[in-house]
Amino acid sequence: MTDEKPTRRDILRPLHLLGIALACGVFAMIVTLVSTGAFTSRVNTAIANGTYDGLTPIVLGLVVGGGAFIATLLILAMLILAVDPADVTKTVDRPVLYDPEPEGDAGTASSGDAGTGRTD
Repeated sequence: MTDEKPTRRDILRPLHLLGIALACGVFAMIVTLVSTGAFTSRVNTAIANGTYDGLTPIVLGLVVGGGAFIATLLILAMLILAVDPADVTKTVDRPVLYDPEPEGDAGTASSGDAGTGRTD
């Protein structure tokens, strides 16, 4: 394993974000196709006979998949805006949501009875 730690710029590449959004869109499309019965013979026969009312499952799947792709891309773009530009070139040494590490022993209680719990 290498000791090189990735920077935020390496993690948040635009092509990776497009890939994540595409995967979410394809997943939503597949779920829509399966739930509308696009692979059943009854639905396919009704479409072939022209008796199917409304959007066909394939068109509905494309609409839902495209909507999920756009929504995911917008959400990821808004989350990237929350990253401080100064942090983009810093290396990622630890999980992002952890509290900052204390600077030495400055965070400990060292004044008299502060940590004893006495209530005189």
